Amino acid sequence: MRVTGGTIEPDQLRDELLDAAAGAYVGFEGWIRNQNEGQEVLRLEYEVYEPLAITEGEKVIAAARTKFPILHAQCVHRSGLLEIGECAVWVGVTSAHRDEAFSACRYIIDQVKVRLPIWKKEHYVEGHSGWVNCERCAQHEDARASGQIAV
Repeated sequence: MRVTGGTIEPDQLRDELLDAAAGAYVGFEGWIRNQNEGQEVLRLEYEVYEPLAITEGEKVIAAARTKFPILHAQCVHRSGLLEIGECAVWVGVTSAHRDEAFSACRYIIDQVKVRLPIWKKEHYVEGHSGWVNCERCAQHEDARASGQIAV
């Protein structure tokens, strides 16, 4: 798990996961979009408590390795001010087969969204801003935990 104030480079990160035993690679990129809940978004700001985010992120990746037969997994999350179209979060997973890679990648991003101390502030075109809580992420995780959504 990494936190960076710089640009996330998905191709470079994917190359770090290369392994001759891998038959599959699955990656997820979360981008900054220009609207949310009917409001035009100008940019986002991420505030991260980095020591805990890294520790907890490593626990998430370790849990993914226990739950799924994967070879490698990594997650990088941005901090600071981001513009529309920038990559805010990247997850990459390699495994022998695609199903495990897809499942582990989904697990990691879902867990990162609900467990890591990362706060998102949206800056709107109208001039105001607001902190956003990831209620959809938490609802998704609650449904998964209750068995309504399969892992």
